[in-house]
Amino acid sequence: MIIIKKLKSILFFLLGTIALGFGIAGIVLPVLPGGPFLLIAFFCYAKSSKRMEAWFQSTTFYKKYVLALKENRGMTLKEKIRINIIADAFILFSVFYIDILLVKIVLIVLGLIKHYYFIKKIKTITPEQAQGLKNQA
Repeated sequence: MIIIKKLKSILFFLLGTIALGFGIAGIVLPVLPGGPFLLIAFFCYAKSSKRMEAWFQSTTFYKKYVLALKENRGMTLKEKIRINIIADAFILFSVFYIDILLVKIVLIVLGLIKHYYFIKKIKTITPEQAQGLKNQA
């Protein structure tokens, strides 16, 4: 039982580290959304150990990119537009270059669901509110 718990902790640590790497890359690269990967990293580190969870919560990545999403406080309109434009570009690229009609339909439906989610489910906050959240953390 102890061995399984230790292996589980190591697995979550490795997954968290990989997700953190993708999240950092997503911050730098405009084609990769960093937020979801940072949320995955937080989840994995929290499952890994209390020490890793505390470490990740002390990083600027957590304070700047994860805290507002985690606490469901929202995103700025600029962030929403940037993420949607990048995702739409990839979806449209795929729709134009894939020959399978069913896949095209699925991609379009997923794109519409994404827009619904960003418009209706994620609260839009002002840049001042976002800065206030970052200063609180």
